[in-house]
Amino acid sequence: MIVYTNDLTLAKWKDRLFAWIIDFVIVSIGIAILVGAIHSMGFFMESEWYVTTSVVFFLYWIILEYSSGQSLGKRVLHLRTVKHDGTNPSLLDCIINSFGKAFLLPLDVLLGLIFTDKKRQRIFNRLSNTIVIKVTEDDDEQVTYKLD
Repeated sequence: MIVYTNDLTLAKWKDRLFAWIIDFVIVSIGIAILVGAIHSMGFFMESEWYVTTSVVFFLYWIILEYSSGQSLGKRVLHLRTVKHDGTNPSLLDCIINSFGKAFLLPLDVLLGLIFTDKKRQRIFNRLSNTIVIKVTEDDDEQVTYKLD
């Protein structure tokens, strides 16, 4: 378990977006290969596409962010999801946080931009009491979050 004792540097929205895009591309390629194989056997209908992909993304984010605080995209961009006190999120926190990304992302981000001010949280980050931080300090436009 990682515990941060100093101020935490919040990740920029653009870095979080790029991490999400990396995750989206990687998982989408995996899903396309898997669904193509299943569909060729006649076990998959087109109407199930949205639900199937959303569930796969949901599970992907839960597993990776619970185990390390980082999806593959976050790992590439040196980001990590943590609790407000800098500790790793619980399984329930990861489930809540991942739900917004997998099923309601546009609404989740829009409401986050409106209501979370300078904490740079999506609404489901707020519900799970998590923030996304920059692991390395190589940025001159840092926003810090003071630990309580």
